[in-house]
Amino acid sequence: MKIKLKTMKKILFTLLSFILVVSTVNAQKGIDFSRTYAAGNKMLMNVDSSAKNVFYGYLFQNQPNTVFSFLPEVQDVAVQIYFRPTDNPSNYRYTILEDDKPIVVNKPIDTVQLKDVDTGQGLMFRSMSYGSFPINNKVLTIITYDIQKPQEVYKTLFYGKPIPKAKIQFFSKLSRVKGKYNFSYIRDLEGEIKINFAEGDLELTLVKVASDIDYVYSTSIIDKQTKELVFESFTWNYGGYVDELGQSSPHVKLDRSIFKKSGDYELIIQPLIKREGCLNCDLTDADFEKYITRHTLSISLDEENYTKKELLIYTLLAAGIIGLIFLIILYISKKRNKKKLLENEQQKNIAKLQLNSIRSQLNPHFLFNALSGIQNLMNKNEIDNANQYLSKFARLTRNVLDGKELISLSQEKTLLDDYLQMEQLRFGFQYEINHSEDLDLDIVEIPSMLLQPFVENAVKHGIAKKAIEGKVTIDMIKQGNDLVLTVGDNGNGFDTQKKSDGLGLSLSNNRVALLNSIYRKNRFTLYSQSTASGTKITLTLIDWL
Repeated sequence: MKIKLKTMKKILFTLLSFILVVSTVNAQKGIDFSRTYAAGNKMLMNVDSSAKNVFYGYLFQNQPNTVFSFLPEVQDVAVQIYFRPTDNPSNYRYTILEDDKPIVVNKPIDTVQLKDVDTGQGLMFRSMSYGSFPINNKVLTIITYDIQKPQEVYKTLFYGKPIPKAKIQFFSKLSRVKGKYNFSYIRDLEGEIKINFAEGDLELTLVKVASDIDYVYSTSIIDKQTKELVFESFTWNYGGYVDELGQSSPHVKLDRSIFKKSGDYELIIQPLIKREGCLNCDLTDADFEKYITRHTLSISLDEENYTKKELLIYTLLAAGIIGLIFLIILYISKKRNKKKLLENEQQKNIAKLQLNSIRSQLNPHFLFNALSGIQNLMNKNEIDNANQYLSKFARLTRNVLDGKELISLSQEKTLLDDYLQMEQLRFGFQYEINHSEDLDLDIVEIPSMLLQPFVENAVKHGIAKKAIEGKVTIDMIKQGNDLVLTVGDNGNGFDTQKKSDGLGLSLSNNRVALLNSIYRKNRFTLYSQSTASGTKITLTLIDWL
């Protein structure tokens, strides 16, 4: 009897334990709608009732329209969008991606589902739920825009994965010896990274492996002896370095002057995620360390040793000579060229302002046309093509919105490839991009989006109606010191004497004129040739190479 009683107690205890575990699991699965988090870009979110470590609503200075929420221990997230009384919800479109795979593409707001929400402060908002989504080990991206402002695209990320440690590809060191610039590379990143700065070495460039969340990471360097912060950057540069997939690699330039003396420095690349911006946080320093990349830079500076007396004499002598030369040059310059220099500088500044204005018009013009292409495919119910179009459009948008004035020919080729492949999905034409064998596409730079308006014009006004029989040909040719860029199509042609009504082509013509006023040592010439069998646009950059 005693044995049976003990057995019954064990069975009863096991059953109660099982019920308790099941109840706990079910409680954890439920979303707590009583606590709402501001996810940014008109988004609100709710998460599991038992979720911890909710980092929400992070903004980054180099991504003004992107909001990032880090949800490492959240199972499910419910998202809703709200509108103020001044908003027009029917103008909004949204796309939802799960790990870059589209769930919803360019869908309008269902105004029937909008509900009035009283804020308790005399304001009434309208809200619509996007639904609940599993987020554990996934990334949910919601892209929103107003069709009245298509250039303002807002991205809201819900990041349910562990943030990966940033990985460095290599370091590049720039030197100038006998008037020539040279690059050397440091690829051995195991242990201490030894870097020697000799005479003529100018700067060190840190090149990182690209990721979809580059903007999350910051870079800092600390003198390990004094614990002094000697460098800090919250942004990454793009252009000039391309990985094996042809994707532009993020990089940060480190001037030699950062390192005042030989010794060890700690390089830190870490996500801009702080415990101060988190609810229910229980992450330790060790937990945060999983997201941080650290390297020790062993810096060696080649310096000549002089006595204090010699240093004082040479310093005073050099200062005297430089001061005298400076005063003479300053006097002559003020005497003869003050008015001329002032006028030239004013003209150049005006031209640059006008050039930036034109570029700011080209970007929304291009984005609006691309969004119209997506809408056209959706209207024709070509869902697969629309998805491919949107995938290409995402990378193309990042390149188009990049604020750099100059980009490499390799980047320009990638941009044109993406654009033409998008338009192929709509019109079915053929294209090819050729370049001279002796033309280094990674080194030669040109003004960004220089060819895109002409290519867009060739597609839409040249071969759009010819379908598979249409062809666009782009050539990048080196002729001596000149760079010759051509865009040709086999369309029906147009009257080159007649003024074009196209905004992109008109802005490009104005841009060429302004570039000529800034690059006075180089000339940009634009020539159009069109017949009934096709059109060819030739843009020559004289003495560019």
